[in-house]
Amino acid sequence: MDSAKTPQHPGPGAAAAGPVSTRFLAGRKALVTGAASGIGRACAEGFAAAGAEVYVVDRVAEAAEEVAGAIGGIAVVADLSEAEEVDALPSDADIVVNNAGLQHIAPLHEFPPDRFTLIQRVMVEAPFRILRRTLPHMYAGAWGRVVNISSVHGLRASAYKSAYVTAKHALEGLSKVVALEGAAHGVTSNCLNPGYVRTPLVERQIADQARAHGIPAAEVLDQVFLARTAIKRLIEPVEVAEAALWLCAERSAHLTGASIPLDGGWTAH
Repeated sequence: MDSAKTPQHPGPGAAAAGPVSTRFLAGRKALVTGAASGIGRACAEGFAAAGAEVYVVDRVAEAAEEVAGAIGGIAVVADLSEAEEVDALPSDADIVVNNAGLQHIAPLHEFPPDRFTLIQRVMVEAPFRILRRTLPHMYAGAWGRVVNISSVHGLRASAYKSAYVTAKHALEGLSKVVALEGAAHGVTSNCLNPGYVRTPLVERQIADQARAHGIPAAEVLDQVFLARTAIKRLIEPVEVAEAALWLCAERSAHLTGASIPLDGGWTAH
Protein backbone atom coordinates (compact mmCIF):
# COMPACT_ATOMS: atom_id res chain seq x y z
CA MET A 1 0.00 0.00 0.00
CA ASP A 2 1.20 3.51 -0.83
CA SER A 3 2.01 5.06 2.54
CA ALA A 4 1.21 8.50 1.16
CA LYS A 5 -2.38 7.41 0.80
CA THR A 6 -2.64 5.80 4.25
CA PRO A 7 -4.99 7.73 6.60
CA GLN A 8 -2.92 9.70 9.09
CA HIS A 9 -5.04 9.01 12.16
CA PRO A 10 -4.08 6.53 14.92
CA GLY A 11 -5.63 3.11 14.83
CA PRO A 12 -7.02 1.17 17.79
CA GLY A 13 -4.54 0.97 20.60
CA ALA A 14 -2.36 3.76 19.25
CA ALA A 15 -3.36 6.10 22.09
CA ALA A 16 -1.64 3.81 24.56
CA ALA A 17 1.76 4.31 22.94
CA GLY A 18 4.26 6.62 24.62
CA PRO A 19 4.32 8.16 28.07
CA VAL A 20 1.60 10.51 29.31
CA SER A 21 2.87 14.08 29.65
CA THR A 22 3.18 15.17 33.24
CA ARG A 23 1.32 18.37 32.25
CA PHE A 24 -1.33 16.66 30.15
CA LEU A 25 -4.12 18.85 31.58
CA ALA A 26 -2.49 22.17 30.73
CA GLY A 27 -5.15 24.59 29.54
CA ARG A 28 -7.95 22.71 31.30
CA LYS A 29 -9.97 23.91 34.29
CA ALA A 30 -10.95 21.48 37.04
CA LEU A 31 -13.58 22.03 39.72
CA VAL A 32 -13.10 19.89 42.82
CA THR A 33 -15.62 19.93 45.67
CA GLY A 34 -14.64 19.24 49.25
CA ALA A 35 -11.15 20.19 48.10
CA ALA A 36 -9.72 21.49 51.37
CA SER A 37 -8.86 18.10 52.85
CA GLY A 38 -8.73 14.35 52.28
CA ILE A 39 -9.48 13.00 48.82
CA GLY A 40 -10.52 16.41 47.55
CA ARG A 41 -7.23 18.02 48.51
CA ALA A 42 -5.25 15.15 46.97
CA CYS A 43 -7.24 15.57 43.74
CA ALA A 44 -6.73 19.34 43.73
CA GLU A 45 -2.99 18.87 44.18
CA GLY A 46 -2.80 16.15 41.53
CA PHE A 47 -4.79 18.05 38.92
CA ALA A 48 -2.75 21.20 39.50
CA ALA A 49 0.47 19.23 39.11
CA ALA A 50 -0.91 17.90 35.80
CA GLY A 51 -1.31 21.47 34.56
CA ALA A 52 -4.97 22.20 35.25
CA GLU A 53 -6.23 25.40 36.80
CA VAL A 54 -8.17 24.18 39.84
CA TYR A 55 -11.25 25.65 41.48
CA VAL A 56 -10.81 24.62 45.12
CA VAL A 57 -14.40 24.42 46.34
CA ASP A 58 -15.03 24.04 50.06
CA ARG A 59 -17.21 25.57 52.74
CA VAL A 60 -14.24 26.23 55.03
CA ALA A 61 -12.80 29.47 53.67
CA GLU A 62 -9.42 29.44 55.40
CA ALA A 63 -8.69 25.85 54.39
CA ALA A 64 -9.79 26.41 50.79
CA GLU A 65 -7.60 29.48 50.51
CA GLU A 66 -4.62 27.61 51.99
CA VAL A 67 -4.92 24.79 49.42
CA ALA A 68 -5.51 27.21 46.56
CA GLY A 69 -2.46 29.22 47.56
CA ALA A 70 -0.31 26.09 47.75
CA ILE A 71 -1.25 24.86 44.26
CA GLY A 72 -1.85 28.11 42.43
CA GLY A 73 -5.58 27.46 42.27
CA ILE A 74 -8.68 29.53 42.91
CA ALA A 75 -10.51 29.23 46.23
CA VAL A 76 -14.28 29.11 45.91
CA VAL A 77 -16.12 29.13 49.23
CA ALA A 78 -19.56 27.53 49.04
CA ASP A 79 -21.95 25.54 51.22
CA LEU A 80 -23.18 22.77 48.93
CA SER A 81 -26.32 22.31 51.00
CA GLU A 82 -27.49 25.74 49.77
CA ALA A 83 -28.82 25.62 46.21
CA GLU A 84 -28.13 29.31 45.60
CA GLU A 85 -24.46 28.87 46.46
CA VAL A 86 -24.13 25.80 44.27
CA ASP A 87 -25.73 27.64 41.37
CA ALA A 88 -23.16 30.41 41.74
CA LEU A 89 -20.16 28.09 41.25
CA PRO A 90 -18.00 28.53 38.12
CA SER A 91 -19.59 27.07 35.00
CA ASP A 92 -16.46 26.91 32.82
CA ALA A 93 -14.90 23.73 34.24
CA ASP A 94 -13.67 21.13 31.77
CA ILE A 95 -13.33 18.61 34.60
CA VAL A 96 -15.64 18.15 37.57
CA VAL A 97 -14.71 16.05 40.57
CA ASN A 98 -17.77 15.56 42.76
CA ASN A 99 -16.15 14.67 46.06
CA ALA A 100 -17.76 16.60 48.92
CA GLY A 101 -19.64 14.49 51.43
CA LEU A 102 -20.60 13.93 55.01
CA GLN A 103 -21.62 11.01 57.15
CA HIS A 104 -24.07 10.20 59.93
CA ILE A 105 -24.29 6.83 61.64
CA ALA A 106 -27.48 5.64 63.31
CA PRO A 107 -30.05 2.83 63.00
CA LEU A 108 -32.61 3.73 60.35
CA HIS A 109 -35.48 3.94 62.86
CA GLU A 110 -33.47 6.50 64.83
CA PHE A 111 -31.99 8.37 61.85
CA PRO A 112 -32.80 12.11 61.99
CA PRO A 113 -34.84 13.03 58.88
CA ASP A 114 -33.20 16.45 58.62
CA ARG A 115 -29.76 14.82 58.56
CA PHE A 116 -30.93 12.39 55.85
CA THR A 117 -32.14 15.33 53.76
CA LEU A 118 -28.92 17.29 54.27
CA ILE A 119 -26.80 14.37 53.03
CA GLN A 120 -28.92 14.03 49.88
CA ARG A 121 -28.62 17.77 49.18
CA VAL A 122 -24.85 17.80 49.48
CA MET A 123 -24.08 14.44 47.84
CA VAL A 124 -26.80 14.14 45.17
CA GLU A 125 -28.50 17.44 44.45
CA ALA A 126 -25.29 19.48 44.49
CA PRO A 127 -23.54 17.22 41.92
CA PHE A 128 -26.66 17.42 39.74
CA ARG A 129 -26.69 21.22 39.94
CA ILE A 130 -22.95 21.46 39.28
CA LEU A 131 -23.18 19.25 36.20
CA ARG A 132 -26.26 21.07 34.96
CA ARG A 133 -24.13 24.24 34.95
CA THR A 134 -20.87 22.83 33.60
CA LEU A 135 -21.97 20.36 30.93
CA PRO A 136 -22.88 23.08 28.39
CA HIS A 137 -19.28 24.36 28.58
CA MET A 138 -17.92 20.83 28.13
CA TYR A 139 -20.26 20.20 25.23
CA ALA A 140 -19.22 23.45 23.55
CA GLY A 141 -15.57 22.38 23.75
CA ALA A 142 -16.31 18.78 22.69
CA TRP A 143 -14.36 17.54 25.73
CA GLY A 144 -15.09 16.96 29.38
CA ARG A 145 -14.44 14.63 32.27
CA VAL A 146 -16.74 13.95 35.20
CA VAL A 147 -15.22 12.00 38.07
CA ASN A 148 -17.65 11.15 40.83
CA ILE A 149 -16.03 10.09 44.08
CA SER A 150 -18.56 7.47 45.02
CA SER A 151 -17.73 4.70 47.49
CA VAL A 152 -17.86 1.00 47.94
CA HIS A 153 -21.17 2.00 49.53
CA GLY A 154 -22.35 2.97 46.06
CA LEU A 155 -22.11 -0.76 45.27
CA ARG A 156 -22.74 -2.36 48.66
CA ALA A 157 -24.69 -1.46 51.79
CA SER A 158 -23.67 -1.31 55.42
CA ALA A 159 -25.86 -1.07 58.47
CA TYR A 160 -26.42 2.31 60.16
CA LYS A 161 -25.61 4.33 57.02
CA SER A 162 -29.00 4.69 55.35
CA ALA A 163 -28.45 8.28 54.13
CA TYR A 164 -24.88 7.77 52.89
CA VAL A 165 -25.63 4.50 51.09
CA THR A 166 -28.72 6.03 49.50
CA ALA A 167 -26.77 9.08 48.33
CA LYS A 168 -23.89 7.07 46.86
CA HIS A 169 -26.27 4.77 44.99
CA ALA A 170 -28.01 7.85 43.59
CA LEU A 171 -24.68 9.34 42.51
CA GLU A 172 -23.95 6.12 40.62
CA GLY A 173 -27.18 6.54 38.67
CA LEU A 174 -26.52 10.20 37.95
CA SER A 175 -23.05 9.34 36.67
CA LYS A 176 -24.42 6.79 34.23
CA VAL A 177 -27.00 9.22 32.86
CA VAL A 178 -24.26 11.80 32.27
CA ALA A 179 -22.18 9.12 30.53
CA LEU A 180 -25.02 8.37 28.11
CA GLU A 181 -25.91 11.99 27.42
CA GLY A 182 -22.33 13.22 27.22
CA ALA A 183 -20.85 10.56 24.96
CA ALA A 184 -21.75 12.35 21.75
CA HIS A 185 -20.06 15.50 23.06
CA GLY A 186 -16.69 14.05 24.06
CA VAL A 187 -17.64 13.91 27.75
CA THR A 188 -17.05 10.88 29.94
CA SER A 189 -18.48 10.24 33.39
CA ASN A 190 -17.28 7.60 35.82
CA CYS A 191 -17.40 6.72 39.49
CA LEU A 192 -14.50 5.79 41.73
CA ASN A 193 -15.52 3.47 44.55
CA PRO A 194 -12.99 3.48 47.36
CA GLY A 195 -13.36 1.60 50.60
CA TYR A 196 -12.26 3.34 53.77
CA VAL A 197 -9.79 6.12 53.01
CA ARG A 198 -7.51 7.76 55.54
CA THR A 199 -9.46 11.03 55.73
CA PRO A 200 -10.98 13.22 58.47
CA LEU A 201 -14.42 11.88 57.45
CA VAL A 202 -13.35 8.34 58.32
CA GLU A 203 -11.49 9.35 61.46
CA ARG A 204 -14.61 11.12 62.75
CA GLN A 205 -16.60 7.90 62.37
CA ILE A 206 -14.62 5.90 64.91
CA ALA A 207 -16.57 6.90 68.02
CA ASP A 208 -19.93 6.58 66.26
CA GLN A 209 -19.03 3.18 64.83
CA ALA A 210 -17.90 1.96 68.24
CA ARG A 211 -21.18 3.07 69.76
CA ALA A 212 -23.33 1.62 66.96
CA HIS A 213 -21.57 -1.76 66.99
CA GLY A 214 -21.06 -1.93 70.75
CA ILE A 215 -17.29 -2.37 70.53
CA PRO A 216 -14.28 -0.42 71.85
CA ALA A 217 -13.03 2.38 69.61
CA ALA A 218 -9.66 0.62 69.32
CA GLU A 219 -11.37 -2.31 67.57
CA VAL A 220 -13.22 -0.29 64.91
CA LEU A 221 -10.37 -0.38 62.37
CA ASP A 222 -10.12 -4.17 62.28
CA GLN A 223 -13.72 -5.15 63.03
CA VAL A 224 -15.53 -2.54 60.94
CA PHE A 225 -13.33 -0.63 58.50
CA LEU A 226 -11.18 -3.53 57.32
CA ALA A 227 -13.42 -6.49 58.12
CA ARG A 228 -14.49 -7.06 54.50
CA THR A 229 -11.28 -6.14 52.69
CA ALA A 230 -8.53 -8.47 51.54
CA ILE A 231 -5.89 -5.73 51.79
CA LYS A 232 -5.75 -4.84 55.47
CA ARG A 233 -4.97 -1.15 55.41
CA LEU A 234 -6.76 2.12 54.81
CA ILE A 235 -6.52 3.63 51.34
CA GLU A 236 -4.45 6.79 51.05
CA PRO A 237 -6.12 9.86 49.47
CA VAL A 238 -3.39 10.12 46.82
CA GLU A 239 -4.30 6.66 45.54
CA VAL A 240 -7.82 7.87 44.77
CA ALA A 241 -6.46 11.06 43.21
CA GLU A 242 -4.17 9.09 40.90
CA ALA A 243 -7.15 7.08 39.66
CA ALA A 244 -9.10 10.28 39.07
CA LEU A 245 -6.23 11.67 37.02
CA TRP A 246 -6.03 8.48 34.97
CA LEU A 247 -9.71 8.87 34.06
CA CYS A 248 -8.89 12.28 32.59
CA ALA A 249 -6.09 11.09 30.31
CA GLU A 250 -6.81 10.73 26.61
CA ARG A 251 -5.99 7.05 26.75
CA SER A 252 -9.02 6.60 29.04
CA ALA A 253 -11.42 8.35 26.65
CA HIS A 254 -13.36 5.17 25.85
CA LEU A 255 -14.13 4.44 29.50
CA THR A 256 -17.46 5.92 30.58
CA GLY A 257 -20.42 4.92 32.70
CA ALA A 258 -18.16 2.73 34.83
CA SER A 259 -17.80 2.20 38.56
CA ILE A 260 -14.22 1.39 39.51
CA PRO A 261 -13.68 -0.27 42.89
CA LEU A 262 -10.65 0.83 44.89
CA ASP A 263 -11.77 -1.26 47.80
CA GLY A 264 -8.95 -3.66 48.66
CA GLY A 265 -11.03 -6.61 47.51
CA TRP A 266 -14.23 -5.77 49.41
CA THR A 267 -16.52 -6.36 46.41
CA ALA A 268 -14.66 -9.54 45.45
CA HIS A 269 -16.72 -11.37 48.09
